[in-house]
Amino acid sequence: MGRKKISGLFLPKASFYLFVIFILLILIAVLKFMAAIPGFILFIVLLFYNFRSNYVRHRELTKYIENLNFNIDTASKDTLLNFPMPLVVVELDGTIIWYNSSFKRLFDGEELLEKEIHSFVKDMNPDNLTGEGAMNFTKDISINGRSYCVLGNFAKVDNKINEDGFIIMMYLIDNTELVEIRKRYDEEKTTVGIIVIDNYDDLMQSIEDAGSAQILAEIDSKLTRWMGYTNGIIKKFERDKYLFIFEQKYLKDFEEKKFDILDSIKEINMGNKIPVTLTMGFGVGAYSLQEKLRFATASLDIALGRGGDQVVVKNGEDISFFGGKTRELEKRTRVKARVIAYALRELIEQASDLLIMGHDNCDIDCLGSALGIYRIAKNKNKEAFIVLNSSNPTIDGLVSRIEKSGEYENIFISSSEAIDRITKKTLLVIVDTHRPSFTEAPELLKYTDQIVVIDHHRRGADYLQEAVLTYQETYASSTCELVTEILQYVEDKIKLKPIEAESLYAGIVVDTKNFTFKTGVRTFEAAAFLRRQGVDTVQVKQLFQNDFNTYISIANVVKDAQIIRNNMAISVCPPNMKNAALVAAQAADQLINLAGLNAAFVFSYINNGIAISGRSLGDVNVQVILEKLGGGGHMTVAGAQLQGVTLEEAQKSLMAVLDEYFDEISKQNG
Repeated sequence: MGRKKISGLFLPKASFYLFVIFILLILIAVLKFMAAIPGFILFIVLLFYNFRSNYVRHRELTKYIENLNFNIDTASKDTLLNFPMPLVVVELDGTIIWYNSSFKRLFDGEELLEKEIHSFVKDMNPDNLTGEGAMNFTKDISINGRSYCVLGNFAKVDNKINEDGFIIMMYLIDNTELVEIRKRYDEEKTTVGIIVIDNYDDLMQSIEDAGSAQILAEIDSKLTRWMGYTNGIIKKFERDKYLFIFEQKYLKDFEEKKFDILDSIKEINMGNKIPVTLTMGFGVGAYSLQEKLRFATASLDIALGRGGDQVVVKNGEDISFFGGKTRELEKRTRVKARVIAYALRELIEQASDLLIMGHDNCDIDCLGSALGIYRIAKNKNKEAFIVLNSSNPTIDGLVSRIEKSGEYENIFISSSEAIDRITKKTLLVIVDTHRPSFTEAPELLKYTDQIVVIDHHRRGADYLQEAVLTYQETYASSTCELVTEILQYVEDKIKLKPIEAESLYAGIVVDTKNFTFKTGVRTFEAAAFLRRQGVDTVQVKQLFQNDFNTYISIANVVKDAQIIRNNMAISVCPPNMKNAALVAAQAADQLINLAGLNAAFVFSYINNGIAISGRSLGDVNVQVILEKLGGGGHMTVAGAQLQGVTLEEAQKSLMAVLDEYFDEISKQNG
């Protein structure tokens, strides 16, 4: 070991030592030449020995490296040829230039050289497998019924062999068992559903006592037959509710068939005057049964808030809707209105003050219902304010009358003023919307836990879940109708001021299009109550009068409408049009009044985007259509706002959604 260390120390410095010896010999020769001759002879011998040793060592090292490269190359070739995993080498265009025996066996020994790999394995197209600039990639594919994970990488080669300078090496790992286990795991996950018979009380009252048991038995029979092949569990836990537990793989079948049980159940006819409908909520995508049940309950709440007769599936944060294409049925009793009125009265009495807020771009229904809640608060001697950042052409006339009356000093406050006033004890009442992002001041919601929601729109996926009291009835014509019913129960013989009664009446008139759409018995009862409170119908009529220029604009938009699908109209409000939102809404109302038209959509320009106003007579569900574009509303009246898009893009989006909507209807109709 010591000799190796000395040799290793000497060899790297031999040239330096020889140089020192040569200098010393020169010095000796200068002093005494004869004495230096033996030294020069010895120096020459040492110099020869040094060059000789270096030459031998270099030759041995070269030979060792050559043998090592040969051994590695031989081992590599042997490994590639006998590699247990399928391996294939292709050019960038997919042409196979080499493969091992394992890859060949995948295709029963077929000769594959010079063939393009994606011609017989579609998912192995190099263009689809590689990302831009990626040197390594993975891809899951299927070959002859088996699943493989492809591991690939680029390898640089001599340009003489390949013009591109690169080849692609792909290794195939058979993961069929893993894929099947994962698939089986996903399919065998438990799904929890809750099924409710809509309007159970009204349904039972519409038939004779003898027929009630038969109709319930028929509902049970149809539900049992519908879910029978799933081998799941269906259990009735209330008179009108069922719990449904089954494996998730059957949920896909239900979705593909659009939950045909909804249509099947409507065929039940045993003397009932009200059609039998079901509402369902399903929960998936959670780890525990308790969490899935919570998802199913939330789904059911959304479905019922959208009018029932539909299915909502909640998969984590994703929510899917099925059905919901029929009209809402009016509830005959006002039991819920009375209960809500009592609960609201208690909340108002406990609150320090009230803030009333509607949706952004306030309309008559929103402002009228806000005034109704304001009257309740003032009668309870509570300070109350309506949050309104700015007026608009729709409500300018009503706002002007309120301010000129002298009875509502400082009733309207801005968002910033509301934030300064609100406390934890403030009751925040939201009217005519249930979506936090649609409110006049969404930031107010985080300053109080005392929130009440009163709305008549179909519930969307992003509804306000933190409300302590929610009164959302989609059968109602308007929020003004709901507030009018509450007014009759919140205190005995309540007296409204004329402008309050007229505002509530105006909200009903606007949303029903003069008592034409979504008008039920309770709508007329609410209108009759307001009429007894002193509504001046002429004053209400004047609130809706347009000036000459606005009327001309509406007429031009109607005139320029185009007919699509033989019974639908589409029109556009020109850019920079004054009161474009109002013109678009009223133009859509006018278009739907024309003979032969079932639906109308009018586009208008808004800040950084396009707004769409949709109307129908009920045969076309504009709420379902515009909901796909981020909007909402009712079956016959709906709207949407598309931010950051051009008119052409908005029109293409609407046409795509219309195609999807009618394709679904065609599939359901067989």
